[in-house]
Amino acid sequence: MAKTIADLIVESLKNAGVKRVYGLPGDSLNGFTDSLRRDGTIEWVHVRNEEVAAFAAGADAHLTGSLAVCAASCGPGNLHLINGLFDCHRNRVPVLAIAAHIPSTEIGTNYFQETHPQNLFKECSHYCEMVGIPEQMPRVLEIAMRTAINLSGVSVLVLPGDVLLHKAPADHNLVPIRSANPVIRPNDDELRDAAEILNSAAKVTILGGAGCIGAHKELIATAEALKSPIVHALRGKEYIEYENPFDVGMTGLLGFSSGYHAMEDCDVLLMLGTDFPYPQFFPSHAKIIQVDLRGDQIGRRTKVDLGLVGSIKDTLSALLPLLTTKTDRAHLDTKTKDYKKVREGLDELAGPDDNKTPIHPQYVAKLIDQLAADDAIFTCDVGTPTVWSARYLTMNGRRRLLGSFSHGSMASAVPQAIGAQTAFPTRQVVTLSGDGGLAMMLGDLLTLRQLKLPIKMVVFNNGALAFVELEMKAGGIVNYATDLDNPSFADLANSIGIHGVHVDKPNNLESALKTALATPGPALIEVMVNRQELSMPPHISLDQMKGFSLYMAKSVFSGRGDEIIDLAKTNILQRILS
Repeated sequence: MAKTIADLIVESLKNAGVKRVYGLPGDSLNGFTDSLRRDGTIEWVHVRNEEVAAFAAGADAHLTGSLAVCAASCGPGNLHLINGLFDCHRNRVPVLAIAAHIPSTEIGTNYFQETHPQNLFKECSHYCEMVGIPEQMPRVLEIAMRTAINLSGVSVLVLPGDVLLHKAPADHNLVPIRSANPVIRPNDDELRDAAEILNSAAKVTILGGAGCIGAHKELIATAEALKSPIVHALRGKEYIEYENPFDVGMTGLLGFSSGYHAMEDCDVLLMLGTDFPYPQFFPSHAKIIQVDLRGDQIGRRTKVDLGLVGSIKDTLSALLPLLTTKTDRAHLDTKTKDYKKVREGLDELAGPDDNKTPIHPQYVAKLIDQLAADDAIFTCDVGTPTVWSARYLTMNGRRRLLGSFSHGSMASAVPQAIGAQTAFPTRQVVTLSGDGGLAMMLGDLLTLRQLKLPIKMVVFNNGALAFVELEMKAGGIVNYATDLDNPSFADLANSIGIHGVHVDKPNNLESALKTALATPGPALIEVMVNRQELSMPPHISLDQMKGFSLYMAKSVFSGRGDEIIDLAKTNILQRILS
């Protein structure tokens, strides 16, 4: 049988080390899926929604550091990929999307299911091109893979179904696509400028992000030399938090007061590999040095006095010999003491509360942290599950944490867990799912059953889009359109052959979690949590205080004063009693 373009793609993917393709089949993609079937060495991971395929591929790429692939058929099929691909691109993970297209002779005729994928995917990719003739291959595929790998982002290859079935060029030459690992750091003069600023400062604080991956030793050594507290952005949590005596937690909407004050009180803020998005949390009077591998990230969020382009590991390795080791620990000791106090306060809220209902979500997250494996992979939905993950899941250098932390998409937890569990079948994968997020991608619970993926889903069921409600309260808006009339997710899970359990009493939660974690297959634990739990940011602005006051007044006048009473009971009285 003559080798087709689809065969050439499969061979090229194997050559690049690809082990899996996530997707949903369709007629325009048949040439590719049939080639996968005949070859038999690359796994086809069959999901129920193409959006899930893209999220799963992103999780695979994030955890393995290798190119991951998703594929979808023409028109509506590959359109479903777009939200997941935006997440992959903004999380900077190497993903190749194969977007099948209508027959090449029909392009431009308003044919059935016709779209223009090469235009649609431009904004969420580094490279997006259509293969119009077979002779473009394999060169265009190699460019796409190399771009995704070396820029850590998304490439999209658009292929009409008839081109996939066309005979491959006889003179094709396949070469391995490997990730480049160059040394990238600022020049010596720039490093001396940075050292001069840092050495002359009395109080230095470090803000680290996902760019600190692989640089833990250098980061800790720098903090030791500068006697600097370390604040981390959420995407940096898994790389920075562990074995770190300089840790003072997070800042921002999900963070702690200790992180906020460590930044606000410093003379110099050293930003390392982070694109932390919220300008209002940056210090108002400090000098700022920002180091990033991508020069276009520098100065996006706040004024920067010195911008340095380089990897964090390479830059800190070259900077450390130029630093004068500080002896004054006052700034560091004050901020770590603040963090310890904040941490104790957060832990006090994470208890069974004398078996009172509804259950505090902090208690759920704390138990998950205590009972999960030392090398567990956690995924979390946006909203309050992300808040509790950020505040209560402990990273140790082996655990991993994924979420839609840059794109902020609902319903990412289970799709990302599918990619995590497929890539690491022997590791424990646990989701912290919101009731809104789980419901949005409910169909892919069937994927867990079909693929026999032993993912453990903990559903925080509060009957509401709770984080949206918090945003409304802060804006002085009476809650509207946030109610969720949920079924029993536990019963639903049991009806499709997944272990499901409903928990509405704190004293029943630990045994339910232990049983679910020990279940061989997939499991779902539905926990009825308090809707009125406030996840307050570390710094409340005057506008937010006005907003909450206005919200309370509006709620009373609209006949919803019971909400105010519940809010007070949950967030004020429990703290007084504790």
